[in-house]
Amino acid sequence: MRSQLKLTLLTGVAAATLFAGVQASLAGGIAIREQSTIGLGNAFAGAAAGGAGLSSMFWNPATMTDFAGWQSSWSLSGIIPNTKITTAAGTTDGNMGKSAVLPASYTSYQFNDKLWFGLAVTAPYGSATKHPNGWGGAGQFYGLTSRIATTDINPNIAYKFNEVFSLAFGVRAMYANLHYTKAVPGGTGIINGDSWGWGFTAGLTIKPLAGTEIGIGYRSQVRLKVDGTASLPIGMSNMTATIKAPDQVTVGIKQKINDQWTVLGNFEWTRWSVFNNFPAYSTGGVLPVGLNFTNFAFRWSDGWYASLGAEYKYNPNLTLRGGLGYERSPVTNTVRGVRVPDSDRVWLTVGASYQYSQKLSFDVSYAHLFFRTAPINITSVANPAFAAVGVPFVGTARTTMDIVSVGLNYRFDEPVRGVVAKY
Repeated sequence: MRSQLKLTLLTGVAAATLFAGVQASLAGGIAIREQSTIGLGNAFAGAAAGGAGLSSMFWNPATMTDFAGWQSSWSLSGIIPNTKITTAAGTTDGNMGKSAVLPASYTSYQFNDKLWFGLAVTAPYGSATKHPNGWGGAGQFYGLTSRIATTDINPNIAYKFNEVFSLAFGVRAMYANLHYTKAVPGGTGIINGDSWGWGFTAGLTIKPLAGTEIGIGYRSQVRLKVDGTASLPIGMSNMTATIKAPDQVTVGIKQKINDQWTVLGNFEWTRWSVFNNFPAYSTGGVLPVGLNFTNFAFRWSDGWYASLGAEYKYNPNLTLRGGLGYERSPVTNTVRGVRVPDSDRVWLTVGASYQYSQKLSFDVSYAHLFFRTAPINITSVANPAFAAVGVPFVGTARTTMDIVSVGLNYRFDEPVRGVVAKY
């Protein structure tokens, strides 16, 4: 049994690491919300209250206590973005968004009637965009290629006080890697760097009435000291920068109406205002040590996301779901740049789960995202990108996105006879 548990945990770590470099931003800013096939199907409504199945532990680790025995859940999502920027002169570059495959892995183990252990391996942040050389005239000086990839390893422990209250706490070990290029006088500037950072998760579930579950989850800030290199036309320098990833609070509710219908709701708030300005300094090479040679400047605002969803149990094996969500982007018209031309969006989602046996079930979901047209106005110091280059750039970004996700859930121990395993 111990060897099986070790294999399950190692498989989750390996899967997330394998695909960590091919991500696209799905939530506001550079956050990736798509951490669950079940959650995607209902627009992540009720995710903090167990509405996303075992993968609800991403938003609230206390939801582990809803799942008996030893269980694992794996999701694999294909993300297809389409983002095009039209300049003020009327020229449009190709699709700057990069398609991606995103995995997520979750395992929980019930030690006794009160205590659960769990592990989530996910990619909470990521973005990949690429513009052609020379695109948009001045645009190339604000960005050519951007790639941010993360892997978050999150062990958790949950305690069930009684049939009403459960509480959980977890530790986050997050690895981040970035690649950043833009045109500079005499050629192209390239920055590569990586870092490990630490944080924590916490959560609470409350079941005040039969069929009602309320969940509150918290994901802490993570401080990343990024060390790497800056390749410039004049030569190579080592560099360092300290970047802070935001904390997040999620509140969810799940209400069972009858044996067939369940309704869900969710509200998520992210402190993107800490994603402000991060100076990069030379630590040796062609540039003097201590020189602030560039800034990762964002000046984003706090963002939020709200959603509603419903599940319909068509028969004992098949569950259908759907959801609607609205997201307020942290990227405002004042500070929007060409690397992350993010904007407010609407999520429309559908999904289904099939219980193949007491141990095994499968999930599938689809989402289409409708983005608000996003003006880009880099013409004054009000936009942080302008301070670094000083060349005006005006354009408009238009984005759509499709997501297809598949999931598999498996229970390793033997369920109590006559009781269907809960996923």
